[in-house]
Amino acid sequence: MPPVRYLLWLALYFRVTLGLVFSFPDCVNGPLSSNAVCDPTQDPATRARAVISLFTDDELIANTVSTSPGVPRLGLPNYEWWSEALHGVASSPGVTFADSGNFSSATSFPQPITLGSTFNDSLVKAVAETISTEARAFSNFGRAGLNYFTPNINPFKDPRWGRGQETPGEDPYHISQYVINLIDGLQGGIDPRPYFKTVADCKHFAAYDLEDWQGIDRFTFDAQVSNQDLSEYYLPPFQTCVRDAKGGSVMCSYNSVNGIPACANSYLLQTILRDHWGFDDDRWVTADCDAVDNIFSTHNYTSTYAEAVAEALKAGTDVDCGITYAVHLPDALNQSLINRLGIVSPPTQHQTLTLFSFRSGYFDSPDVQPYRQLDWSDVNTPYAHQLAHQVALQGIVLLKNDGILPFNRSIARLAIIGPWANATTQMQGNYQGVAPFLISPLQGAIDAGYEVTFALGTTMSDNSTAGFAAAVAAAQSADAVIFAGGIDNAVEYEALDRTSIAWPGVQLDLIAALEAVGKPLVVLQFGGGQVDDSALKKNETVNAILWAGYPGQSGGTAIFDILSGKASPAGRLSTTQYPAAYTDQVPMTDMSLRPSSTNPGRTYKWYQGVPIFEFGHGLHYTTFDVRWKNTPSTEYNISSLISDAPSVSPLDLALLDTFNITVQNTGQVTSDYVALLFINGTAGPAPQPNKQLVAYTRLPQITGGNTRNASLSVTLGSIARADTAGDLWIYNGSYQLNIDTGPVRLTHQFELVGQPAQISQLPRDGSIA
Repeated sequence: MPPVRYLLWLALYFRVTLGLVFSFPDCVNGPLSSNAVCDPTQDPATRARAVISLFTDDELIANTVSTSPGVPRLGLPNYEWWSEALHGVASSPGVTFADSGNFSSATSFPQPITLGSTFNDSLVKAVAETISTEARAFSNFGRAGLNYFTPNINPFKDPRWGRGQETPGEDPYHISQYVINLIDGLQGGIDPRPYFKTVADCKHFAAYDLEDWQGIDRFTFDAQVSNQDLSEYYLPPFQTCVRDAKGGSVMCSYNSVNGIPACANSYLLQTILRDHWGFDDDRWVTADCDAVDNIFSTHNYTSTYAEAVAEALKAGTDVDCGITYAVHLPDALNQSLINRLGIVSPPTQHQTLTLFSFRSGYFDSPDVQPYRQLDWSDVNTPYAHQLAHQVALQGIVLLKNDGILPFNRSIARLAIIGPWANATTQMQGNYQGVAPFLISPLQGAIDAGYEVTFALGTTMSDNSTAGFAAAVAAAQSADAVIFAGGIDNAVEYEALDRTSIAWPGVQLDLIAALEAVGKPLVVLQFGGGQVDDSALKKNETVNAILWAGYPGQSGGTAIFDILSGKASPAGRLSTTQYPAAYTDQVPMTDMSLRPSSTNPGRTYKWYQGVPIFEFGHGLHYTTFDVRWKNTPSTEYNISSLISDAPSVSPLDLALLDTFNITVQNTGQVTSDYVALLFINGTAGPAPQPNKQLVAYTRLPQITGGNTRNASLSVTLGSIARADTAGDLWIYNGSYQLNIDTGPVRLTHQFELVGQPAQISQLPRDGSIA
């Protein structure tokens, strides 16, 4: 028979999950009204201790899990820690949408992979501000909590990964800029006082980018990662989240890292996260859902569940998304694997209540909290909808165009064909909520004034050609043909990786049949991961290709704004599009970045082959000329750079220099321009990267003939390289700056002189002899 504690916990669990309504404690008339926890003049630690001291052991343990039952006798309501808001308030255990009326929907922005392709940091912050506003409104009316399991900031290094759509791309510098702006918007500022707007959760820590590939799944995978790659690639976005953006929470991942499950890994959760980056006691670590269970059940890292929960708790996992803590901590306590103090402080209750209760205003009067005043009128506002449309517009990437786009006035009748042609919920991708509306490409064409014929032609992965005849007939009667396809969540999603990056099913065969019709042909490519467009790129009968990712609620409108010329494309790919043969050259389980005899190199920095479309690629409807506004320096002294750096911030954030450019639109079409600044050189140990992104900015709406100025600030950290120990160094030698990809628009050579200097040290793992 199950222990009484377990039955009690299950009763509380089902009471919570079957009727979850979020609420705040009553500090006026409730049982805790005279307790220090309800006294806003007391410091947070005193308030936390005052309420935690009243918990029994069973109550402490019951509230270490994501579906926390609260303590009814103390007037502490239940709380669900698992809420989602990846690209809008999303359906999840902690979020409840109404069937109709108020709170029946929330703004559904494009997926992060599309947002990342805007290379517009201010837009990222604006999206996050809007999401947190809507999330707080839901919370105020009992339909959501105050913390959200977002963002996903694992770099998207392998195109097969099923969850790459949740990330802004493959480059750690780019992701780091995305992170600091997103956290700023979600939390209401960088370490805001007195209250957080919402609390973000940076996931998945660390080296997580495999779901289920050829029988190897995330619950058993042991990511073998060198210190060099850990420091240079896998950790920087998390460092930015924790150290610089002051993210309130971090999620440890399913996988093991170098033999130790991430949620039991004290090197990751204590040495790096807390000791090195300063993740202090008013922030917390949550396990991915059932990751604590996996320490024993799939990783076989411990001999018992009691040992597993003890290892996780001692390593620094504060909240268990699951039930493993609640069920097995009593055994760990009875076996003296932990003690009560180990549950209360420093982990678990001390941290979570300190942050959550006081930094989110949980116990404070709503009258003094502006975020507590938000309501349904703050959800789905015209501004939010315009913003979602703008993100889709700015994130769409023009991969190829022979001049057919934008369509001229002679094109009035369109045939829209393919598995994405009439997409609605597909436009959202995963971790989505209920959108107020969803505009498909088909509807976007109709709304834009075109006469439209629709034919499915084929599904995403079907090998049948039965629909080809109807598709060809539709094309024959049109002035131009649009094929909308690629991949979606039937092909890439959480728990499933791809084994091929070729176009699935018979989509390319259908495109070939449409080519034979002889009408102008535009291909719209959707999905988070790239597919090999080589056959389309080199084929002159395919006139244009656009990539849209997962463009959200206004995706169809944005697409036809660009096709019709109402708006101009200026997005850039935030990932590399590899040839299909890439998947035969390196297994997903190989975590190394640098090229070797068994690895062609990963990401644009290290790939030794020729990409189909490179990271940063994106065409325009106009032309640009880029020049240095001021001639940059040709020499920098390393020791001077170090000595001149402000002592109040980490050396990696110190400036190398700010490079000023002028960008002139030399065509006639008004357009944004994304300035990407890369660096390469021969300095430092071999192999050297092909190049690396060190700064970027997006200049809005440059009209024909006009010029805008931009400043690109380059930090020491962005030009540094990691040695084999994971320490970051500035190396002396020759460097070159390059603006843009493909045909480089502007270059500059300079020298770093003096002795190499170490600017950061990766902590050593004391568990390794």
